[in-house]
Formats: sequence, structure tokens, C-alpha cells
Amino acid sequence: MKKDLQIKTKKNNGILKKLPSAASFMFGCFLFLNLYAVTGQNPNSGSEGSIQENKNSLWYTSPASKWMEALPIGNGRLGAMVFGGVKEEKLQLNEESVWAGPPIPENRVGAHKSVEKARELIFQGDYQEANKLVQDDVMGPRIAPRSYQTLGDLVMNFNLQGEPQNYKRELNLNNAIAKTSFTVNGVNYTREYFSSAIDDAIVVVLTADQPKSISLELELLRKADFEVASIGRNRLKMWGQVSQKGKHLGVKYETQLMALPKGGKMTSGDGSITISKANSVVLLISAATDYNAEDPFSPLTQNLGAVCNSILKKAAKRSLKKVKQAHITDYQQFFNRVSLDLGGIKGEVKPTNERLEAVANGADDPSLMALYFQYGRYLLISSSRPGSLPANLQGIWNDHLVAPWNSDYHTNINMQMNYWPAEVANLSECHEPFFDFIESLVPSGKKTAKEVYNSDGFVVHHTTDVWHWTSPIGKVQYGMWPMGGAWCTRHFMEHYKFNGDTVFLKEQAYPIMKESAKFLLDWLTTDPRSGKLVSGPSTSPENKFYTPKNPEVFANLDMGNAMDQEIIWDNFTNVLEAAEILKIEDEFTHRVEAALAKLSLPKIGSDGRLMEWSQEFDEVDKGHRHLSHLYGLYPGDQFSESKTPYYIDAINRSIEYRLSNGGGHTGWSRAWIINFYARLKNSEKAYENIKALLAKSTAENLFDYHPPFQIDGNFGGTAGIAEMLMQSHETDENGTNIMNLLPALPSEWPKGSVTGLKARGGFEVDIVWSNGALQSVALLSQETKTLKLRIGSKIMEVELAAGEKQTIKEFK
Repeated sequence: MKKDLQIKTKKNNGILKKLPSAASFMFGCFLFLNLYAVTGQNPNSGSEGSIQENKNSLWYTSPASKWMEALPIGNGRLGAMVFGGVKEEKLQLNEESVWAGPPIPENRVGAHKSVEKARELIFQGDYQEANKLVQDDVMGPRIAPRSYQTLGDLVMNFNLQGEPQNYKRELNLNNAIAKTSFTVNGVNYTREYFSSAIDDAIVVVLTADQPKSISLELELLRKADFEVASIGRNRLKMWGQVSQKGKHLGVKYETQLMALPKGGKMTSGDGSITISKANSVVLLISAATDYNAEDPFSPLTQNLGAVCNSILKKAAKRSLKKVKQAHITDYQQFFNRVSLDLGGIKGEVKPTNERLEAVANGADDPSLMALYFQYGRYLLISSSRPGSLPANLQGIWNDHLVAPWNSDYHTNINMQMNYWPAEVANLSECHEPFFDFIESLVPSGKKTAKEVYNSDGFVVHHTTDVWHWTSPIGKVQYGMWPMGGAWCTRHFMEHYKFNGDTVFLKEQAYPIMKESAKFLLDWLTTDPRSGKLVSGPSTSPENKFYTPKNPEVFANLDMGNAMDQEIIWDNFTNVLEAAEILKIEDEFTHRVEAALAKLSLPKIGSDGRLMEWSQEFDEVDKGHRHLSHLYGLYPGDQFSESKTPYYIDAINRSIEYRLSNGGGHTGWSRAWIINFYARLKNSEKAYENIKALLAKSTAENLFDYHPPFQIDGNFGGTAGIAEMLMQSHETDENGTNIMNLLPALPSEWPKGSVTGLKARGGFEVDIVWSNGALQSVALLSQETKTLKLRIGSKIMEVELAAGEKQTIKEFK
């Protein structure tokens, strides 16, 4: 509903009892000291020097002028972008399940007949006709827009006269609190913002060091599909049902705001709250929808207003000190597990935007790279908590009604990249929403496998969303790719490898890997040209090639694309490894073993590059953003110097070719390249691409540019930095874990340390280095185990006792 049509309710003319002037002053002093006690920082400090004490801060000397400069806060479910305005402040709000709704894509039942015909055409070399057949008979329409949407805006209009001095806004990653501070007419103002997982609410704290200095008007607004009303004397609510211009009716939502001023006068009505001459103000924001993650088409029947009200009342009963401390304690149980020092701090630390600009102009800033790493961890904690939905293309932060690519879950790399740092960066719990969501796709994926391909098991294509569909849709260039589910199952095995949880392996990882493998076994067919098992028809995301019969025409579909074969090899290998651990041997595992032995493997072309397709096709986009055929290097572990040295040169040539033709031009693609070079132990190339990621694909608030904004580059960059410092994907012939320390340490990081990284095998590792050489490593194992350490060309064996940290300073 438009603003001038907002529901009008009875005005609240009640006036809060004023504190005497002296009491107001004492309250202000108390609040100032309270904030200092809780955060450990002077809430009104604005000097550059104070930032030196906290390397884990983003900070700026002016408000955000656009969304990509604002600072994100989140509790996994509920988020906001903080602009830091002075006279007008805006919080752009998000709740993870605010989605437009059906209709959703549907399966093309019986399409397997056309799939079989397309296979014959491809084997005969008629790629163009195969493309057309699959496009016409297999692909469903892409239904868009049908997007994840903004929850709305909280607008705060302050009655302030005069220009601000000593302005600073910051995001402190140590405590997950955003803060704006400035001085107007001799009064020091501080505004703090955080999203508490404990209280399930966004909290805003407005303070001043002089009494009666805070006056403002509060409004809740949205671009469409909303109504606003006042509730009682200190609350606003905004509610509606999400749609795309009246179509695609989605979730019903409600958000509520509670204002808790100290001192002054408060009035409410006409969908707004006015506060005059308060000493301080605390704002609490809650939100709820009727989205049912267990069954999206059966909405929850809860009273959304009652849910929001209950959250607010519960939080309001607790003191600000307790609310804030609970938030910090909860957040730090995740964040404090890992610290990173890459050196580089000398003198005063400049604002983040200035540091980013300096890197774009060629400067080296190792501490900015360390900040970027921790920022990625912060974003994952803030957008993916146990019980929440997984982080989408924008995490949870989106100001659109029609977001780019619907802000959905792209499973041809983007969703998976979001979770690359989860295990190694010691945030295993943040991985759980991913597992929950992929498991929720199994019923739909089994239906799609049967109806479209006449196959057993479950399948997911290149994208999906909160409505749990799995159909092939859109253009064959991106949509005809049934490998999304198989790729996602790798994460289940990785979680086991990092944590050693055999219950998880038995009850979650093995069952879903098996369902994927069942589909792949039915999907594979024998290539008459080689006698090997190949996948297809499918695209190599999202690339295309010129057809041999007509070099002026391009196609997308082939049989036996490198990425497909590598993902299938990965899935079958993980299934068999899990079965061995769980002591499972049956007809199914024998089928997998036989198929793996007959699986076609990627080839090396006449120019020495790893081939992306089954044949040496001429590429249309020689600098394409996807490097799909290198999956087996990273995130997979099919290719390595020790096991497959003949592939390593071919992989290097492939990366160099892409980069020389303009590749890596999107943030997430550049992040993938960092991980490739880290796996290849090419420290300087990995470092060069971190600099390029910061210089070319990073916004002022450190969000990743695709462009536009996609959060996957942030997470991929974080994983890449960890991969440069420690790798654990290899084992020896006896299955003993090999931990490679500082495998891709660049000369620009001569001295530093990292604590709390996790390694496969259930280890935690702290590393200290100086002059480019390892000084010490501290290892903690979940169980008594033997581990091999690789330091350069040296390998040493270490015996670790369960639960005891062992520090090693001599490396023989």
C-alpha cells in the first residue's frame, strides 16, 4: 500500500515520564560507560589511531551514498544494511524467506526419449540438431522474475541542526557491531547496530553524551505489497504478501519495530513514531513469515504479529547490557576460533575505501587481505546459521524486488562456493543449512529423475530456490546440466572428512551420495567411439563451442564433458570410500565400482591444455568466466602433482589461456582462480589474483562484484587464502592424512600467523612463520592419530594424542 494510504490507528498521546536533568546526565554517563564495558571500545572515539587496535574493522569517514557502500549485519536469518546517515539514516532490512511464489518450473515428462535421440545425434557429430531437440523437448521455461526480495526499510529522520564533525562509520568484525559516530554542535552522537541470534532481533542503540539530544521520526516502508500501522504507544508493524507486481504470490510477512527511549517525549500514530529530546533510544526489530521449510507449499499457520510481538517483548525485558553481551558471546563462539595475521600494519590504518583504492593502484596491503578473509567468515556466520536457510547468491542482503538471477541458489558453482570456507575456516555449524536444504531437494529431485530421464536416484540442475524444484529450465547453455545435486553431495563427504562424524556419514552423507550415484549410474551411457561411460547430453557450464560441421554456428551440448566426468568420478569415489568406512558391500557398491573403472576421463588436447569437451572444439568465449573442466583440481581432488602429474601442466596451460583471453573478469571466477593456483602451489600467481580480486571485483564495503553483487566471490576468496596457508586434501597409500603447511605462501607475506584452521582428518592447526619460513605449528586432534606434515619437499610423521595440542618447532 502506498504511503498516503497507510492504515491509520489511534494516536498515542502518552508521554514518557521525564528524567530530571541531572538524572538524565547520569544516565548518559552510565550508558557511555556501559557501552565501553561491553564492547571494550570508546563509543565516541573517531580517531584513526583507535582502529590500529582493531585490525578486524571496516571503517569510513562519510556515510554510504549507495547500497554497495552500506555495511551488512545479520544473525543468519535476519539482516540489514546500515548506511550511516546523519540527518536521515536508513536500515535496509532482509528476512531470509521473503520470496515471491508459484508457479514454479515443471518437469517435461517423458523427455528421456528426446535425450536418447540427442545422444545419437551428438555421437554422429550433429551438435546443432541435438541442441535444438533438447531445447524444444527437454527444457522447461525459465520463470522470472520470481525473486527473493527486500523486507523493507526502517527510515530514521533526525532533528539535527548543523554539520557533523569527526564522522566515522565502521563494522567491527570482532563483535559483529556496526557503529556510526560524529559530533554536531558539540554533542557526540553514537549509533550502534547489530543482529542478535540469541534474541532473534535487530538492535539499534542511539546515544549522545548530553541529555535531551536525540529527536527523530521512525517509519517502516517498502517498495510494494505492504501496509503499515502503529501498535500501542511504541510499536510499528508492516505486513503484506510478497508478489511480483501482483503475480507469483509468495510468503506472507510481518515486521515490527519497538522503540524504547529514555527520557523525552514519544508519540505514535499514522504508521510512524516521533521521539523528542530523549537521552537515548533503543530500537528492536523483529520479523516473521509463513514460509515452511519442511513443506513450502503448506504455509505455516502461526500468527505472524504474535510471533514478532513475542520476540520484541522478550528482548525488551532484558537490559541492553545483557542483550548486547549475549549477542557478542554467541557470535564470538564462531568468529574467535580463527585469527589471521599477514603482517603489513605500519602506522595509522587508513579508511577501508582508501586502502582498496591503493591496492587498485598497485599497492600491497597484506592486512587488508587478512581483513577480507575475516570478513568472509563474518558474512558466513551472519547469513548461514543452524536452522536457517543457506546463504543465497547475495547471502541474505538484497534491496531489490527483482534481484539479479532472482538471488536464488545456483548449483553450477555459486551455491557451492558459498560454503568452500565453511570447514577450513572452522565454521562447520554454518555448513548445516546447506545440508538441510540439499536434503530437502531429494523428493523433488527423485521425481525429476524419474519423470524427465526415467532414472532412479535424485537429480538437481543448475539452479533452484526455496520452493524446492529441480527441473531443467531455460536455455541449454546453462540449464541442460544435471550435475548440481552430485556436486552438492561432495560437501557432505567433506564435512565428514573435516569432523570425523561417523553418525553424520551414516545417516546423512552416505544416503544422499547414494541417491545421487543411483541417478548417475542410470544416466551414464557407453560412448561408441571409445567404449567408455560418458555423461550427456549436457553443457559445460555455461560455455559454448563452434560446431565442426558448421564453424560459424555454436552449440552447447556434448557427451563426456570434462566437468561431468570429474563430478561423477568424485561422487563414485566418495561413495566407495564412505561404504568402506561404514563396512557396506553390496550389489550397489559393486555397480559403482564397475562404473568407476569404465568411466571416461578428461583428455589433454594437442595444444597441451586440458580439454573442456570430449573433442577439441574451437571455443566461442576464449576467456569464459567458468573454468568448469578444472573441477577435478579444486574443489575436487582428482588431480594432484603426486597422483596425476601428467594433468598438472595441462591445467596450468588452461588457466593461463583463459586469463590471457580476459578470464577471471567476475569476482567469483577470480576467487576460483586463487584456489586453483593455491592447489598448484603457485604462490605468486595466487597472490596476484587476490590483488586482482580486491582491485577489480570488490566494492567499498568489501562486497564482491560479479558484477552486480554476488557474495560467492567473498566466500571463494576466503577459502583461497586459507588454501594458500594450509592444505589437507591428500592422503598417502595407507590413508594417512597429509597436511601441507604454507604450500603457496607468497613473498609479500614474509611474516605472519594463523590459528584455528581446520584440516581434514579432524585436526586444528596454528601456524607461525617468519622470513617466509615455517617457525612452528601447533596441532590438535579429535582422536589419537598419525599425521604426515609436508613442509616444502620434506615430509615428517607426527603421532597425536586425542585432545592434546602438540607444538612442533623443529622440522626434520
